[in-house]
Amino acid sequence: METKNTSEMPGANRDEDSGQYQETYPDEDFVDALDEHGPTGTQAVADAVGCSYDHAYKTLRRLEAEGVVSSDRVGNARLWKVDEEAD
Repeated sequence: METKNTSEMPGANRDEDSGQYQETYPDEDFVDALDEHGPTGTQAVADAVGCSYDHAYKTLRRLEAEGVVSSDRVGNARLWKVDEEAD
């Protein structure tokens, strides 16, 4: 009987040829979510993309540093939007 390899990390997507990890949530998914939902909070982006809040927040912060998106603080929340100058 063949056993399944359970040592692989859950959710780890590897390219069969190169062995490189494949991106599960491409940056375009985050930008598309913001295009569709307008200025919105981190949780709404996470829900639209299908990832965790923490992953969405870290990705959005990186995209902000790269000038792709921008954000405004509103109370305790951060509203994200696609940076119009990046288009």
